[in-house]
Amino acid sequence: MARQVTYFYQGTKKTISFSFSQHFDIFEAVAAAEGVDLKSFWAMEKQLEMSSRGQGIMKNYRANEFERMGFSEIKFVRDETKDKKNNKDNK
Repeated sequence: MARQVTYFYQGTKKTISFSFSQHFDIFEAVAAAEGVDLKSFWAMEKQLEMSSRGQGIMKNYRANEFERMGFSEIKFVRDETKDKKNNKDNK
């Protein structure tokens, strides 16, 4: 099932389709949509992964680097039609 991801890139809000069969995560998807090369990012991420103990360092690194690249507010779009259906079923 295809999902949508919304994000800001250099101040412009954008929405793209996302599927786990095409991309590992939403960060990879937005970088691919904007043509950003992630080779050096992945190399540093791998080094951090080998030398750090907790996930907090990895999340912090990813958030800071993507912000440095010009991305912000990267998140999945909530499916409004599904939510409306669930609310009707719960009443």
